[in-house]
Amino acid sequence: MQPASQQPNLKELHHAWKNFVAHNTFVTGMDPLVMRSWQRTAPRLNPRGAPRWTYLSEDVLPRTLHQHASLLALARPLMEDIHQFIEGAGALILLTDSTHCVLDELGDDAVCDEFHALGIRKGVFLDEARIGTNAFAVVLTESTPAQIVGAEHFLEYLHRYSTVAAPIFDLDGSSLGVIGCIQRVENHSAHALGIVVAAAKAIENQLTADSLMREANVRAGELNAALEAISDGVLAWDVRGTVMHLNDHAGQLLGLEPKLVVGRALNEYLTLPEVLARAAASGQDVREVETSFVVENAARECFVSLRVLKNQEGTPIQFIATLRRTEQVRQLVTRLVGAQARLTLDDIVGNSSATRRVRKQALAAANAKGSVLLIGEEGTSKNALARAIHNSSKRAAGPFLAINCRAIPRDLVLSEFLGFEHGAFNAQASSGQPSKFELAAGGTLFLDQVDALPMEMQTMLARVIEFGEVIRLGGTRVIPVDVRVMASTEFDLERRLSEFSFRRDLYYRLSPIVISIPPLRERPEDIPLLIERLLEKLSRQFARTIKLSPGARERLLHYRYPGNITELESVMERAALHSEGETIKPEHLPVQVRERRALVTRSGEPVRTMTESEHEAILAAGRAAQGNLSATARTLGIGRSTLWRKMKELGLTMDDFR
Repeated sequence: MQPASQQPNLKELHHAWKNFVAHNTFVTGMDPLVMRSWQRTAPRLNPRGAPRWTYLSEDVLPRTLHQHASLLALARPLMEDIHQFIEGAGALILLTDSTHCVLDELGDDAVCDEFHALGIRKGVFLDEARIGTNAFAVVLTESTPAQIVGAEHFLEYLHRYSTVAAPIFDLDGSSLGVIGCIQRVENHSAHALGIVVAAAKAIENQLTADSLMREANVRAGELNAALEAISDGVLAWDVRGTVMHLNDHAGQLLGLEPKLVVGRALNEYLTLPEVLARAAASGQDVREVETSFVVENAARECFVSLRVLKNQEGTPIQFIATLRRTEQVRQLVTRLVGAQARLTLDDIVGNSSATRRVRKQALAAANAKGSVLLIGEEGTSKNALARAIHNSSKRAAGPFLAINCRAIPRDLVLSEFLGFEHGAFNAQASSGQPSKFELAAGGTLFLDQVDALPMEMQTMLARVIEFGEVIRLGGTRVIPVDVRVMASTEFDLERRLSEFSFRRDLYYRLSPIVISIPPLRERPEDIPLLIERLLEKLSRQFARTIKLSPGARERLLHYRYPGNITELESVMERAALHSEGETIKPEHLPVQVRERRALVTRSGEPVRTMTESEHEAILAAGRAAQGNLSATARTLGIGRSTLWRKMKELGLTMDDFR
């Protein structure tokens, strides 16, 4: 009901509700908002049924709250003001987002307990499709404040309560959420709606103020960009070449004393790199260029960004350079590049003797310093094992940089691995590129499919591993690198040595520690544990419990998996997608798994298990009998109750016989 100066007549509201439920007609004088909501809700819900409470999962709710952190921060003080104003009225104050999801709640302990028992708490959805007519749902649908009292709620379950709410709009007019409250109908006040409307407007006003403040900060930043960049080295000068600012970080990096330099001519103390001098002359900005300043005939290497400040006519008036130490930037980039899930040796699943041996060897490799060579078929999770070894080693805090050697074009492999100096390939190039060894410094460089490296790169790789230093293409600097190399291959490298397609010296550098990962078909006792781990992973991924029927599990356990663990993961994920319910059945599995085509008889027919044979026999008999279970049981020579039990075990239904 819309705002009124007096309390609503609860009996009249209940009469109007009963009339609509019985005859689908409205009494005179009803609130149009309520009428439209009832019309939307009636086809979906039973008015005398319970709400369909739906909640965000425990892992999604924190992410949702994080996404709405700014709205929560603005709304919480207003919610506390409302609570203080109506304290003792038995009201629970709620904040929802634009999807009807409750983000925050505030009320007395007893009130919170009451509404939690009702079903209302953080993460619940208050839309009409789930709980029928209520103020929060009406507000988001109609984009106007609303109060719903007693029997104006479509569900009889909520007739004991009243809800009032007001929308919160963003600066562009889009809906951000709703603020309102719910309380027992006998405590309803005609002033409640006005209070939440005022709170919503206060939030919108604060959003406007924050936006203006942000814009003002941007303007101030353009006028004083040097202060914004102070977290790094900052060097600023004007068009006359006079130093305007040099902070301590820049002074330390360049070996200059800020107090002596500021106000003096820039060229008295240093020579600008060519790339910066050219950009300043043309009035062009530069971002993250690796270069060097010449100070007292010594090169000071760093990463530099240049920003050119211009007047209204577009003429440069000031130049601001931000400087970062080369090591600092490289460490940041490589950590971001190498950031992955924190796999450990405990994530290497399996209790077979072969898997226990691999884990034991991996633990020894983690504690050692030498290179590691992983040998195994495609899909045996060599990459995951390499990450686990890295994360269990003393280099775990450093980057883990994985490179697929087969994916790099042959003519680019040297530049990709060794990097290149500025101008090595193009005189107009603005910057060079660090080597992969520099990017992985302090951590691990993992070379997947190392057998694909061309011979010239094999030579360079062996040298880098032996001497711990690299020279970029087009450069003369010898750059020390502290990196551990791990590699993997699907092939017998010793045979490649005899074929002269792999360098012997590189093989010896890579193989102080060799771990051979057996294929999955040679350790079938690991498959049940892998299946359980994948079921847990898929259940989290699909936000529902994924289960296996006995028939599907039997087929998964007896398939040979030529693609190893990767194929098992693919098979189960595909089956989970195809299953309509929570249980994966045999028909959801790929045909090669259902028929175990990796195992055939001499005649070329797939070998079937007893369970498979029973499944096929019952299916054939049921279809021949056109679904008549008595006839099906007689054909099979078993009792009707035995047939029912077999069908349940094999996941068969009457629909399968049609």
